[in-house]
Amino acid sequence: MDYRNPAECLDLLKRLNPVNVDETQKSLSDMVSGLLDGTAPSNQHLEVLEAARETITLVQAELAKRYASRSLPPDSIENATLKRVVALWRNLAESYAEITRRDATSGTLDDQRALLAQRRVHYKGLALLEYFRAHRAVPIGMWAELQESFSMAEAQGVADIRVADTLNQIWRAQSATEAFITFLLVDLSNPFGRGEREFNWICRWSQRFAPYCTLLGAKDADPAVKPTSYGIDLAADHGLRPIGVLNATSKTLRRFDGSRLAGQIQAVLGQLKQGVTPASLGLGSDCAAEASAKLLLSLYRPWGLASVGRRFPRRGGRGHVELTGDWLAIGFHVQGKLFEQPGGAPVTRSLRSDITLLTFGERADGRNLDDVELQRRREADKLGFVCGRWEIRDQSVGGFRLSQLQSPERLEHHQLVGLRPADGGHFLLGQISWLMFHDDGMLEAGINMLNGIPRVVAVRQVGMQATVRGAYQQAFSLPETPALKRPRSLVLPAGWFQPHRVIEIHDGEVKQVRLTTLLQRGANYDQVAYEAVTSST
Repeated sequence: MDYRNPAECLDLLKRLNPVNVDETQKSLSDMVSGLLDGTAPSNQHLEVLEAARETITLVQAELAKRYASRSLPPDSIENATLKRVVALWRNLAESYAEITRRDATSGTLDDQRALLAQRRVHYKGLALLEYFRAHRAVPIGMWAELQESFSMAEAQGVADIRVADTLNQIWRAQSATEAFITFLLVDLSNPFGRGEREFNWICRWSQRFAPYCTLLGAKDADPAVKPTSYGIDLAADHGLRPIGVLNATSKTLRRFDGSRLAGQIQAVLGQLKQGVTPASLGLGSDCAAEASAKLLLSLYRPWGLASVGRRFPRRGGRGHVELTGDWLAIGFHVQGKLFEQPGGAPVTRSLRSDITLLTFGERADGRNLDDVELQRRREADKLGFVCGRWEIRDQSVGGFRLSQLQSPERLEHHQLVGLRPADGGHFLLGQISWLMFHDDGMLEAGINMLNGIPRVVAVRQVGMQATVRGAYQQAFSLPETPALKRPRSLVLPAGWFQPHRVIEIHDGEVKQVRLTTLLQRGANYDQVAYEAVTSST
């Protein structure tokens, strides 16, 4: 097969079977590379690329599913799959750029310059998206390549010309500017904190909402613009940043304006509230109304308004934390003993009570704090509850940015974790906000803390008949935090929350409570507010 021959390539496209994903992707990659290295006429080269677009998109999406569900370590077997997918996207972008260069003198494709520019930006951006999808740090230079592609479209005067694009599910057309903004919106969506489903929705919605955003040049600069507004320097190697931290005199500075998008998101949220289906609003037939509204609401500020200053400013951190994501292990480290069914053997003093006594200056059986800690570690080792050691990169009152070179524990987004800083006296609860691997194997994690010192409690659901009782399960109780306007809450196993559900708590005494509000839902837990059940209700 001569992959440099456009006629043979067109014949190959008719014979490919997308069901054989690996074989088909290899053939497509060889074809794109062969044409890129060959000397085919520009118009014939373009014809083959356009004919192959739909098949390439389908096959690439299937391959990407192999690494989209969890953060991809660089030593994973699917790391080679990521490289294959990225290589094809990048070669496609370079192919459209090469056609533009070859045709510069003949002018045969002058009427296709806008299409060539849009395709180049589109495929450069798709290569970058794969690193978001795999929760991998974007390699140095990839943002610069994307921005160079957009700058070329601007220089040619074709950046704002819409061209047909049947792969754009909503508009069926797109300009180079809209393609560029699509990837800026994905970058603003906290992509390293999204699971596979949410990330796919965000990529689709970014295309849907990109036309409502604008990039303003230096000549359009508004002196009254807030420093928290977003901007981008096309000569830099990163995405949008608060404009206050960028060089205001740079000729390659562009200001991002999403004010029209803010109004559009409000309108969509209003229609969802009225019962209009997500599919009819261009969000997708696979989108549930409640989940769509929740995700759109989280995107409203970064997409439509401006960056948000941190509620709790971060500061550089030193030291380390112990961290575990195992539910029973969290309970063990919080209370100093393994969770047991209430009403069994007499309750013995736990390691946690020993530590608490020592903290307040009393001695426990003649032991010092180091002895108690040593005992805790020995017990944890016996039970398989050893915590991972994570280095603190920076921290705030609200959370931590941590790193670990080798993670023995598989973690997922929005999972409940227990952690204790080296200088802390208590294990606390947190939620994984985002995860990202570096090429050297370093894993970074953002942790949002759940306020308050937790206590382990036993909970069980109350059946329809008062005599029906199941086994107790481990849960956590968190105190009220008036300063943050956070009510007392329970952290229950995932799926327990139903409005007005009554459950039984054993916390030294047995009582029934009614669940009132879902405060936060994670991958493996529900954090809920509750109220006591009185005899009069």
